[in-house]
Amino acid sequence: MSSRIQSRDSKAPAPDRRRAALLNLLGDENANVYQAVREQILAEGNAASEWLRPHALSDDPLLRRRIQEILWHVDKQTGDNRFLTFCLNHGEEFDMETAAWLLARTQFPEINVEAYQALLDGYANALRERIDRHGRANALLGKINDYLFGELGFKGNEQNYYEPDNSYLNRVLDRRTGNPITLCLFYMLLARRLRLPVTGIGLPGHFICRHQSASGEIFVDVFNHGRLLTKADCVHYLVRGNYDLREEYLAPVSPRRIFLRICSNLHQIYLELGLKDDATRLQRYLVALAR
Repeated sequence: MSSRIQSRDSKAPAPDRRRAALLNLLGDENANVYQAVREQILAEGNAASEWLRPHALSDDPLLRRRIQEILWHVDKQTGDNRFLTFCLNHGEEFDMETAAWLLARTQFPEINVEAYQALLDGYANALRERIDRHGRANALLGKINDYLFGELGFKGNEQNYYEPDNSYLNRVLDRRTGNPITLCLFYMLLARRLRLPVTGIGLPGHFICRHQSASGEIFVDVFNHGRLLTKADCVHYLVRGNYDLREEYLAPVSPRRIFLRICSNLHQIYLELGLKDDATRLQRYLVALAR
């Protein structure tokens, strides 16, 4: 029997025989063997996921776990390359939602982007029934804030302000909390669905939104339950913080500068947490975005 099996295997293409051997060794209980095989598989890049993925639901729990870990690593690397390419190939104005999901997949490659987009669509549809787009801006923004921060319970993450998850849009939606800039990103993506004139404002040390209409401008502190601010309130914030009164601080920030700031925050957080690989990954994004 064994000689017939050997005969069949010898006729298989060399790459197939090699992959069969690697697959067999993936289930070896010796950790050193596994690490050596893992490195060989990862060296194949995306090609590895094509032949490994069908075995991700193996009956062997050890083999299944190891295959899924390798696939996660390959998909994460793919996400890294895609976001980096996006940053290099776009100028100041790019699609923020596309960028947000590409960034999320650098850390959470398994996420279902379509499901999150549907969630945002659902929020926007609920708001569309509640607001009067042609009414007074204060009333319109008040309705939005009542829904997002009152009914849905979104809020700034004051207890764990420097947690990495606060910077990834999918985790902000999962937990309904985040840091100022990613909560503002969420707010702007909803505003875009509702065709409302909302932009991001990069105050030093904080990030807010601005609603601009023919009747005037209103600033929204999304991190603090959507508190509505005047331009004078923003100036007072700058004065209290001993910041220069620069006009640029109250001007809309381009999508590129928004993601430069998001990635800069993440880079600093990963450095402080001692996560060197993640810090290096974010450093590459910073270089690409700072062009």
